[in-house]
Amino acid sequence: MKIDSLDFYREHTRRYPDLSLLSHESTHSVYGYSSHPRLRNDMDLLHRIVELAQGQRSLDAGCGAGARDVHLLHTWGHEYFGIDAVDENISLGKELHPEIADRLQVANIGETLPFRDGYFDFVTCNAVIQHVPVVTTEKTTLPEFTRVLAPGGVLQLMFKVGSGIVTMEDEAYGAGSVERTFQLYNEHRLLDVLEESGCSLIDADSGGNLGGLMYFDDPKPMRYCVFWVRKNQA
Repeated sequence: MKIDSLDFYREHTRRYPDLSLLSHESTHSVYGYSSHPRLRNDMDLLHRIVELAQGQRSLDAGCGAGARDVHLLHTWGHEYFGIDAVDENISLGKELHPEIADRLQVANIGETLPFRDGYFDFVTCNAVIQHVPVVTTEKTTLPEFTRVLAPGGVLQLMFKVGSGIVTMEDEAYGAGSVERTFQLYNEHRLLDVLEESGCSLIDADSGGNLGGLMYFDDPKPMRYCVFWVRKNQA
């Protein structure tokens, strides 16, 4: 069974921003179930990683059509870069937000990233590795995220949780549903790989702030896991 290809996103590039550009305040980012009382939507995660990070240079790895979060963090005063393997997604982001055009580029998270070691204070990768084979994620993607993180930098990793490959009907793309196939991941295995690369899980603190292994359901519904790790100081 083959997981979703880049062709799916090329086909839906113009449709996807209709869903995502407003998704910080729409039901597409409000979680139907959450394992943590302070985890309600995408914005909760974004605010928390900004708090956790020790600087303002960051990367959205798989920024999607329109580069929504890159633009948002730019308005907050961050030096936020975005990459995506789909050239149409990057072109649309530059068209919608010309002020950040020089921070958007085509790059594949399954390959060596076009940034020097330790360049970013934080990296976000949200619902992207579900399109990447497990062996690529473990051997290339996660080590590359760690490489481009500065010591003390933070990685946010969000993914569909489980084992194997799953096919489901997605009704978010207009009339009729679209059959989609995703790679599922075991959260503990991913943590093991990241620990081998010199990162440590950021646990929830005594004040009740977000941390540790967190879970939520999207509107499809599908179960996700999200966590933060910090790159150990050299």
